[in-house]
Amino acid sequence: MKRAGGGWSYTIVWPDGSVDEEADSFLLGYDGRGTQKTYAYFLVDHMRWRARESLTTEAVSIRDLFRYTGAVGARVAMPFGEPWRKPPQRPYGASALQIAASCLRGFYLHQCGLGVNPELRVALEVSELPTQADRDRALSGHVMTSVPKNPLAPRHRVSRRHPKMLLEGARPELLNTARDEMVVTWLSDSSLRIGGLTGLLAPYRPAPEPDAVDGIWSLL
Repeated sequence: MKRAGGGWSYTIVWPDGSVDEEADSFLLGYDGRGTQKTYAYFLVDHMRWRARESLTTEAVSIRDLFRYTGAVGARVAMPFGEPWRKPPQRPYGASALQIAASCLRGFYLHQCGLGVNPELRVALEVSELPTQADRDRALSGHVMTSVPKNPLAPRHRVSRRHPKMLLEGARPELLNTARDEMVVTWLSDSSLRIGGLTGLLAPYRPAPEPDAVDGIWSLL
């Protein structure tokens, strides 16, 4: 749905065009953010699987959610039934499984907060001891005793190259002009993000001349 400001809002509807109230109430919390679109696509896939399994929010269990993650590509130590994503679709990768786990946990905790399925809420609200990385990221990490844990998140994580690091031999290929060298150097040696640097390098637009402004006001 296109908003008046030009952005887009995302929700989930049934084949007859009616809005899925459970999904809409959850996605409404991310309105105006890119997360809403991402969660909508992951959540609609889960809702379709849930309809095939004849499950509802009141009846779904943590074991059912584990079965779903296994059906879309996660490693689970249990039978999960028929794979859900079939060719030409591919199973979710490591990053997609992480996002799907966050989406499912947030969706069901949102519903449990309304008084539905308290057993599932207990199974999803678990915590673990903080690691050194958790303490470093927190403002008062030295006093942390536990951190929330998502039981649906995949346990087998794939280590990836740091996103700010260029591939070996790639830097000389990017230095075609002085502007390119400045951009690559600033991104490599500072904490700037690409969006922030783009704003700094945006072309300067001078203010219109007074007569041009008068002409605009006469048109209005």
